[in-house]
Amino acid sequence: MKDSAIPHIGGKAIGLETVGMTKRFGALAALDDVSIKVKPGEFHALLGENGAGKSTLVKCIMGFYQPTSGAIVVDGAETPVPTPAAARDIGIGMVYQHFTLVPALSVAENMVIARGDVSTVIDWKAERARLEDFMARMPFNVHLEAPVSQLSAGEKQKLEILKQLYLDQHFLILDEPTSVLTPDEAEQVLGLVRGMTEAGAITVLMITHKFREVTAFADSVSVLRRGRFVGGGKVAEMSTDEMSHLMIGEAELRAPEPRADDVESDRVFELAGLFVDNDEGVSAVEAVNLKIRGGEIVGIAGVSGNGQTELMEAITGQRAMTDGRVFINGAPFDATRTDYRNFKMFGLPEEPLKNAAVRRMSVAENIAFRTFDRAPMAKLGWWLRPPEMRKRAAELIDAYRVKTPSTEAPIETLSGGNVQRAILARELSGDVEVLVVANPCFGLDFVSVAEIRAQIVAARNNGAAVLLVSEDLDEVLELSDRVAVMSGGRIDHVIPIAEADRQTIGKFMAGHP
Repeated sequence: MKDSAIPHIGGKAIGLETVGMTKRFGALAALDDVSIKVKPGEFHALLGENGAGKSTLVKCIMGFYQPTSGAIVVDGAETPVPTPAAARDIGIGMVYQHFTLVPALSVAENMVIARGDVSTVIDWKAERARLEDFMARMPFNVHLEAPVSQLSAGEKQKLEILKQLYLDQHFLILDEPTSVLTPDEAEQVLGLVRGMTEAGAITVLMITHKFREVTAFADSVSVLRRGRFVGGGKVAEMSTDEMSHLMIGEAELRAPEPRADDVESDRVFELAGLFVDNDEGVSAVEAVNLKIRGGEIVGIAGVSGNGQTELMEAITGQRAMTDGRVFINGAPFDATRTDYRNFKMFGLPEEPLKNAAVRRMSVAENIAFRTFDRAPMAKLGWWLRPPEMRKRAAELIDAYRVKTPSTEAPIETLSGGNVQRAILARELSGDVEVLVVANPCFGLDFVSVAEIRAQIVAARNNGAAVLLVSEDLDEVLELSDRVAVMSGGRIDHVIPIAEADRQTIGKFMAGHP
């Protein structure tokens, strides 16, 4: 994008450094002597695994936290940031991972109420004139009178960025800015932001886990690991393998599981005409039909909020269907404990610590949920045998490489990746005929992601019918044999992976085939 595309944005891009930034919470050092430099007009990516310190660093920059030691330098001058209001006055703004807009208000109303100086009685004629002048100077805009509830995800993300520019923010922190966008929307939004940095209007620090976006849009990158800065540099001079190595250090990364060809299996998992309402009683899933055969993974791709959560809850018995049935091998599946056992159906729901575990119970007890009432875990179906539970848990902890102090540690004390591994150990340790997983790697570190994806493919290779629901399109494309796209509660596009095209899938995700 040429500079002339942004003719009159007030102010200019600002540079920012953190110098020796340390933040302690008691004995825990969430940040340890972190120094990064983001030059004016630069598009800078911040990488790091879950728990690396990215959020803590950003909260210190934004004034939500005060560093234990260290300083923030803005345009060459040490600048204290005691509060978020002070950050705003300096020109630092943040676009959060989840939208902060008021759906019931218009675009204009959302922009005006974001200002700290808005009066109790608003002169809307004057405000609209000011907003129209502002929009005329922007490289992109959103219709001022449009209700936010009617905007697409891409338009909402643009509005979040416009809102920060309207507040005269020229150092923007973007937190996973494309997590709820289609591929086309992501390319467009990041392309527009990149153009604004090239024009010298803004500086961007983007938190992301998508190397594809880093290599396509960022100038420089900084990598955090376990609270410390471990490296970085110009993106053009670094490979994705180098970035990955900086993020995970010397940890062993499991190689992708080879995909077996022509898996023999007569298992069939079928969704037949499913209709499901959301919590407000409004239809969230409409006429979903899908058949998954043993030895294949069918991945459901879609932007968050298009019925995927309600669909998964209905399949697994957490939400009632208003119509339709689920069948396994031609017989109805009703999501009872007996049906789960008889049909050998297993699953990994979204947020397993919340939806598939009892937080304060031990790792051994959580792993035993499937078999606690059967030998050798119990006698006569009710007399529990804790030593046998601990013995079996120890075997699975070793086999699935779960990092835990002991079998008796409360499962809530484990990291997110190790909770996932413990639940997978429980769900995949038996004879699995059907496996249903939802966003299995969200927020996890590279090592856990590689391990969990390998386990899913291994279940498929052993003949299981696998349904994968994920908002990460890269994950769907990597793991699936077929891709089904969900939009507006419906599945209208199913295609073999060999014929899958990212842009076409993106159009179906947006509801515009």
